[in-house]
Amino acid sequence: MTKSYPDLAPARHWNSWQSEYPAQMMHLPLGLTVAVAAYSAAQNSFTDFPANKGQLTYGPRDVTGQQIGFTARHGGTVFDWRWDQPVEGAIRGAWVVTENGEWGLRFWLMPVFAVTGRDDISWQFNPARGVLSSVIDGQHVAVIGDAIPLIASFHDSRAALAAEFEREGYFFLGSRGTEGRIPALRYNLDETPTMRFAVAVGATASDALSRAKAALAAPEPAELPQSQSLDAVRDIVGWNSVHDFINDWPYMSLSRTWVAQKFGGFGLWLDDIFYHALASSLLDTQMARENIKAVLDRETPEGNLACLLTGRDSWIDRSQLPVCSMVLWKIWQHTGADDLIELGYRKLLRNHDWWFSHRDGKKQGLMGWGTSASVGDGLYKGTKLGAKNESTMDNSPLHDDTIFDPASGCLDAADVGLNSILVVDAEVLAAWAKSLGDQATADRLLTRANALRARIGAELWDESRQIFANRRWSGDFVRPIAPTSFYPLLAGAADPRQRQGVVAVLNDPTKFGGKWRLPSITRDDPAYHDNVYWRGRVWPPLNYLTYQGLKRAGLDDMAQALATDSAKIFESAWARRQCPENFSAETGLGDDQPDTDLFYGWGALMPVIAVNEVIDVTPWHGWELTNKAGERRVGPLNAFNGRSTVIEINDGRLSLLLNGRRIFTTDVPGRFRQVEITATRIAFEPPLAGGRIFIPGKVGRIHYGAGTLAGKPIGDETVIDLPAVTARQLCVIEILP
Repeated sequence: MTKSYPDLAPARHWNSWQSEYPAQMMHLPLGLTVAVAAYSAAQNSFTDFPANKGQLTYGPRDVTGQQIGFTARHGGTVFDWRWDQPVEGAIRGAWVVTENGEWGLRFWLMPVFAVTGRDDISWQFNPARGVLSSVIDGQHVAVIGDAIPLIASFHDSRAALAAEFEREGYFFLGSRGTEGRIPALRYNLDETPTMRFAVAVGATASDALSRAKAALAAPEPAELPQSQSLDAVRDIVGWNSVHDFINDWPYMSLSRTWVAQKFGGFGLWLDDIFYHALASSLLDTQMARENIKAVLDRETPEGNLACLLTGRDSWIDRSQLPVCSMVLWKIWQHTGADDLIELGYRKLLRNHDWWFSHRDGKKQGLMGWGTSASVGDGLYKGTKLGAKNESTMDNSPLHDDTIFDPASGCLDAADVGLNSILVVDAEVLAAWAKSLGDQATADRLLTRANALRARIGAELWDESRQIFANRRWSGDFVRPIAPTSFYPLLAGAADPRQRQGVVAVLNDPTKFGGKWRLPSITRDDPAYHDNVYWRGRVWPPLNYLTYQGLKRAGLDDMAQALATDSAKIFESAWARRQCPENFSAETGLGDDQPDTDLFYGWGALMPVIAVNEVIDVTPWHGWELTNKAGERRVGPLNAFNGRSTVIEINDGRLSLLLNGRRIFTTDVPGRFRQVEITATRIAFEPPLAGGRIFIPGKVGRIHYGAGTLAGKPIGDETVIDLPAVTARQLCVIEILP
C-alpha cells in the first residue's frame, strides 16, 4: 500500500495511524507497521493489543505522535510502553515491566514488523549484530535494540504468529530464522524486564542503521506536562487521531474502538468531527483543517451535510444540529487560517438554507427534526428513529410522545435547541457574507436570525413552567425538558425575565442542579433513572453549548459554576485516564454501564470548557481573558489568529504572552472581553472592578470609555490605573515603539 503522501510533513510520517491498533506505530508513506505483541504462557494467550480488547490505558502523548506513552496489560502482567522520535525518520520503543503476572521467562514481548498489503517485502536478520533490516521501495529500514532478541522468527502474517504461539508455546523454534516476510523480535521478561529498540528509515542501509543507533543513544525526552486541562485536550486529540484508509485521509476518529469494528473502517458524525476540529485547532492548525475537509467532503445536491458517514452506511437523508458555522468561526479565530472560510462558507450556507426548506414540517417557520425519505438508502431512513438520529439525542425522552409525519419527513414538534442554533448559524454566516462583500446575503441572514429569535422568545417559551421547551404542532409543549432549553441564551433569544426563569431551572436540584451535571433530562423526569444514553446521562456537548449560552447572556457566574462542575466530572474520570462519551448524573462515573465509550472524541469538550474559562473567543464578545483566583497556566495554544499564546495567572495577576512576548499584565479580576492585540494598540473591555494594567515599555494615548487615562512609567513598564465603573467600556491603549 506504499504511497508517497507528498503533503504529509516528514515529522508526521510515523504515528499510531491505524485506529484498531493504538499501540502500533506506522510509517504511513511506506506502509510499515511496528506492532506491539505479547504472549502469556500461563493463559496460553497471544495479543497484539487491539483497541476493542481494553488492554491499554492511554497515557500522555502529543498530537502528532512524537511522544506516546501507555500502560498495557495481558495475562496479569503489566508494563509501561513509550514511543518517541528522537531522530528524523526514526522511532524508539521502550518498555518497563511494572507487574509480573507469571514468571518472566514465560511472558514474551515482541515488536512485529510488516508492510501493509505487500507480499514482496522481505526482511533479513543478522543474529551476530542483532540488526533487522529491509528495503521498501528503495527506502532502507534498520532495527537495533539494547539487547539482541532471544529469537527472531518469521511468519506469513501476525495471525500466523499468534496461532503458532497458542499452538506450540514459547519453546517452539521452528520459525526461528534470518529471513522472511513478517519478523517478530522475541524477548522474555526474565531477560529483559526493561528494553529499548529503534527503527529508522534512511536512503541507504548505513544511513538507516546510523539513524537507528542515534535514536537509541539519544537522551530520554522530558515527561509531557499533565497539569493543565489543555494537556488532556492534547492527549485526547492525539490518541483519537488516525488515518482513514478507505478515503485515504487523516482525521480525529470518534473512538478507536468504533472505527473498524463498528463502522467498517471510518466514521464521521457531522457535529463530532467539527468538535474534534475545534479541539485540534488549539494545538495544530493542519489537523483541524484535515477534520473539516473530511466531514465537508460530501454534501447532497440539496445542500445537506450528512448526519453520519461510515464504511458501511451513509445517513445523507438527515443532518445534525447545525453548530458547524459557530465552531468553524472559533477555529478560524484561533488559527488565523483564512482558507478555512473558503473551505466551509459556501457549503455551510447551503446547509443553513436546507434546514428551512426541508425541516419546516408544518410550514410555520419553526424547524424540527426529520429524515428525507427520497434521499439515499441509509439505515432508519424515513422512520421516527431516523428523525431522532438527526437531533443527536437519539433516545431522548424529548421525542417519546412526538409523532413522525411521513408526508413532511419530520417529527411533529418544533425543537427549541435546533431553532436557537439556527439563529447562531445565521449570525455567523451573515458575518462571513459581509466580510466577503455579499451584503445582500448578510442582510437576508440577519433578517432571518432576528425573526427566528423573536419567534423562539414568543412561541417556544412555556409561561406556565417559566422555561423554553419544544412545542408540538398541536400547540402543546413537550413535557420533558433537556439542556437544549438553555440554547435560547446562545441565540440571544431570552429577555431578562426569561433569563431568570432559565437560571432557576438550571439551579433547581430537582431539574438540572445537583453534584453531577448537566443531566440530559431533568432529574424529576421518569426517564431520568433509565440512565441510558440521552435518558439522564451527562453529555459534553450539552454542557459546552449551555456554557457558551450562559456567557453570551452575561451570566458569567452561572457559566463559571457550570465550568467548575464540568471540570469536576471530567477530572474524576480522567484520573483513571478515561474520556467518557457520557457520564452518570448520579455518580459522575462513565463506566457504570456498558453503552458508554470510555475514550470518546467529544469528551474533549469538557477540558475545552476549562480552557475557555481562561481564554475563549465568541462571535459576540470577541476574545475573552478571565483573571481568576489561584495559580494556573494555559498554553501554549493557538489563539489571536494563530499566535502561540500563553496565559499565566499568579497571585491575582494575569499575564498574556503572544509568541513568547508579554503583551500585558493585569490585577483586575474577572472577564475581559473584546481583547484585540496589534503592533500599535491594545484594546479590551475590562471587568467593572478597577485595578491596574501593566504594559511593557511606553504607551501613548489611553482612551477609556468617553474619557482618557494617564499611564505611569515605572521601571521598564507603564502602569495604568483603571477606575471601577458601573458598565463595561472599551479601553484602547496606544503602544509606542
